[in-house]
Amino acid sequence: MIWCLSRAVGYRFGPYLGDTVPLLINYCTSASENDEELREYGLQALESFLLRCPRDIYSYCDEILHLALEYLSYDPNFTDNMEEDTDDESHEEDEDDDSANEYTDDEDVSWKVRRAAAKCLAALIVSRPEVLAKLYVEACPKLIDRFKEREENVKMDVFNTFIELLRQTGNVTKGQIDMNESSPRCLLNQEVPKIVKSINRQLREKSIKTKVGAFSVLRELVVVLPDCLAEHIGSLIPGIEKALNDKSSTSNLKIEALTFTRLVLASHSPPVFHPYIKALSSPVLSAVGERYYKVTAEALRVCGELVRVVRPNIQGYGFDFKPYVRPLYNAIMSRLTNQDQDQEVKECAISCMGLVISTFGDNLKTELPVCLPVLVDRMGNEITRLTAVKAFAVIATSPLRIDLPCVLENVIAELTAFLRKANRALRQATLGTLNSLIVAYGDQIGSSAYEVIIVELSTLISDSDLHMAALALELCCTLMTDRKSSPNVGLAVRNKVLPQALTLIKSPLLQGQALLALRNFFAALVYSANTSFDTLLDSLLSSAKPAPQSGGVAKQALYSIAQCVAVLCLAAGDKKCSSTVDMLTEMLRDDSSTNSAKQHLALLCLGEIGRRKDLSLHANIETIIIESFQSPFEEIKSAASYALGNIAVSNLSKYLPFILDQIDNQQKKQYLLLHSLKEVIVRQSVDKAEFQDSSVEKILKLLFTHCESDEEGVRNVVAECLGKIALVEPAKLVPALKVRTTSPAAFTRATVVIAVKYSIVERPEKIDEIIYPEISSFLMLIKDHDRHVRRAAVLALSTFAHNKPNLIKGLLPELLPLLYDQTVVKQIVKNLSFCCVHWRLVQELIRTVDLGPFKHVVDDGLELRKAAFECVDTLLDSCLDQLNPSSFIVPYLKSGLDDHYDVKMPCHLILSKLADKCPSAVLAVLDSLVDPLQKTINFKPKIDAVKQEVDRNEDMIRSALRAIVSLNRISGGDCSLKFKNLISEISKSPSLRDKYYSTRNE
Repeated sequence: MIWCLSRAVGYRFGPYLGDTVPLLINYCTSASENDEELREYGLQALESFLLRCPRDIYSYCDEILHLALEYLSYDPNFTDNMEEDTDDESHEEDEDDDSANEYTDDEDVSWKVRRAAAKCLAALIVSRPEVLAKLYVEACPKLIDRFKEREENVKMDVFNTFIELLRQTGNVTKGQIDMNESSPRCLLNQEVPKIVKSINRQLREKSIKTKVGAFSVLRELVVVLPDCLAEHIGSLIPGIEKALNDKSSTSNLKIEALTFTRLVLASHSPPVFHPYIKALSSPVLSAVGERYYKVTAEALRVCGELVRVVRPNIQGYGFDFKPYVRPLYNAIMSRLTNQDQDQEVKECAISCMGLVISTFGDNLKTELPVCLPVLVDRMGNEITRLTAVKAFAVIATSPLRIDLPCVLENVIAELTAFLRKANRALRQATLGTLNSLIVAYGDQIGSSAYEVIIVELSTLISDSDLHMAALALELCCTLMTDRKSSPNVGLAVRNKVLPQALTLIKSPLLQGQALLALRNFFAALVYSANTSFDTLLDSLLSSAKPAPQSGGVAKQALYSIAQCVAVLCLAAGDKKCSSTVDMLTEMLRDDSSTNSAKQHLALLCLGEIGRRKDLSLHANIETIIIESFQSPFEEIKSAASYALGNIAVSNLSKYLPFILDQIDNQQKKQYLLLHSLKEVIVRQSVDKAEFQDSSVEKILKLLFTHCESDEEGVRNVVAECLGKIALVEPAKLVPALKVRTTSPAAFTRATVVIAVKYSIVERPEKIDEIIYPEISSFLMLIKDHDRHVRRAAVLALSTFAHNKPNLIKGLLPELLPLLYDQTVVKQIVKNLSFCCVHWRLVQELIRTVDLGPFKHVVDDGLELRKAAFECVDTLLDSCLDQLNPSSFIVPYLKSGLDDHYDVKMPCHLILSKLADKCPSAVLAVLDSLVDPLQKTINFKPKIDAVKQEVDRNEDMIRSALRAIVSLNRISGGDCSLKFKNLISEISKSPSLRDKYYSTRNE
């Protein structure tokens, strides 16, 4: 009855657990030996509490864990006195006989208790990611031991419980590098020998269901802990062979065995398998001929991995791969030529044949004229052409340089035609394949084919698809580099591609790989296409001129043009580069305000050229640039600051003292000069170049002086400079920053914490070891009385969680309550002292400012709350095993869902993530989350609201609907009547319904 009630009312049963749980535990432990149903129902009720009331049951988790582990092996009617089994294959028959002679009794229902205990333990694993390390110590050995369970249904539940443990490990340790032996992954790795030993026994059982479950465990183990079975492959091979060869094996068993084999081949070093290739290849090749298409497709995928393992390198040292070449080829070829089969099998056969040709082509010279035309034929089929295109890309990149004269012309023609197709994935794959083919076989392709390709490429270069544009430009570069002697190719590029490139460079969206490809394109034009440098430079500079109908050129476009000008100058040689610098400095001497756009571009170009080449031979160039600080235009002053910093990068000894001296002497220009200094420091940290000791001392003295600046912009620049210097000189910076965490000036404390934030980057750095013992000094400023300092500490914590989570895990138990406290809206507090009423205004206070005819509400704590929720979102990705989601969802997340627009958005993301990672914790309090979500999606802006407010509300509704979609995916969500009513309300509202389905299909 209690179990049913808990399932029906969910989290609302939580307040009564104090009376109920001890009673249930007492019933389970004190029930008589014959009262198995009472124990079963008690464990089922505890399972329900764990899933639906995770926050309230937290204090009883240890007792429930011990209870579940005790009854996991509860079997009073059976005593296993057999000696421990061995893994020797020779004992297989004896073990089967033992299994057949085990005690059975139709009246024995103790298996129900064990099954309930296994499910209760699974609920604990799913709902308590933060106790994962403890579960590995206490529960993992017991679960492994219970793989020997005699009742098959219970054994499946034990397998499923262990799989949940593995999946939870994967969830909470995804992307992490273990640094200590107490981490879940390290603890799991220690249990691998016992797991393999126990699973091997199960693989020798007669039951098909048991074998399927055993392979499921192994598969999940390899996913979570790749390369963990290197020392145990030999003991697992017999089980794989038997599963694939045994006539009694079902399709499900074969698929599970093949899937595990594929994963283990892909995740381990090839030499590990070399002693077992003969035993492994025979059953896999037999499976390729199976009638059931899913078995065949999985077997072909395994063949693809076998190809890599059999010949991991072209030299093939240490292993004779030749006996396996033709059996693999023949098995795959039989499937490749068979037209009457499932699409999945066709695609797997094509991919696998591409791998075989690229790996064994030198041993298949007589077979190539037969199989290559088949692949070309598959390119003509709309269903298989994408897979065939990718297969030719694999063949083209083979170091064997496979001979393709019989099909090369047809392949190029087909691929060129594909560039006109609407299928984006096909065009993308085609560009990559063409690039690989031209690099490998350019000398065998005619010039006319190149010209046709160039014409097609020109239509793909636009900012509507930057990834496609980048691939097209890379292919153009390859064509120009490969055909230096062909003037027609260069002419085609200049006439067709160059105009598109000059249009693309003006796009404000241009960045990343597309910008890099565009820079390489302009350099290749100078190197390979015999294009006039002066013409190209004039075209680039002209592209920065604003068109009368479209207004000015975007700021990002000017930066893109400047980078391309710099690359062009360096490609053209020192003489052209020097003349271009002189021309740009002449532009700066023109003081006419009508030429502000020219001056802006000239400064950016000088900065980009100066970053790549020392410009100290151009006398007084730094003085000319710094004169632009007097410009009335902010964008020119910013560009001058950027240019001065970048020029200094190529000659620190000359320009860095100049910048430091100017900062000391030019008070009005300090902000701009600090930006110049930042450019120098950031570039040095990226290049990992060290400063001279004297320069470091001067820089630090200057920066620490400006820590207390009243201007937030100055403090932010100072913080970034300090953080980037810390990457170069951590031994000097970390102690200096730590000392200032106790500074009486709040701005100084905030600045040094932000500096630490800038010093934590994704790649390993020498600062990591130095800052690790001192992290708490910075992050504990989250308790500071000043909200600016607290926000800085929250931002730093978020950066640590994203880039280096292992550095902060030990501090999280203390930091998390403090972080959660920053998500709360603070109110006015009355402080009674000395019989007087004093008002203490908390700094996050939402206050009302009287502006005369109207009043304005100011929320000083908004940015802090937003940063705190965003930090929690990051922690869910990197430190889930340290969080207790139940204690966060209510009240903190619930409060955030009803907060300001800027706070709601990250809260919706957090809710979606929790629904995916911790569904039981969300399900337990689902009813309480419905009201704020319902309020958000039903909110209507005022009639006189401006367009910005309307658009923002639409974004908010879509954000809430994404969270609702995630909640609706949780199994068991229909238990909440309020949530069901919410979904019903959405489906009845035409506008909400359309948005909901649109969001669900994203």
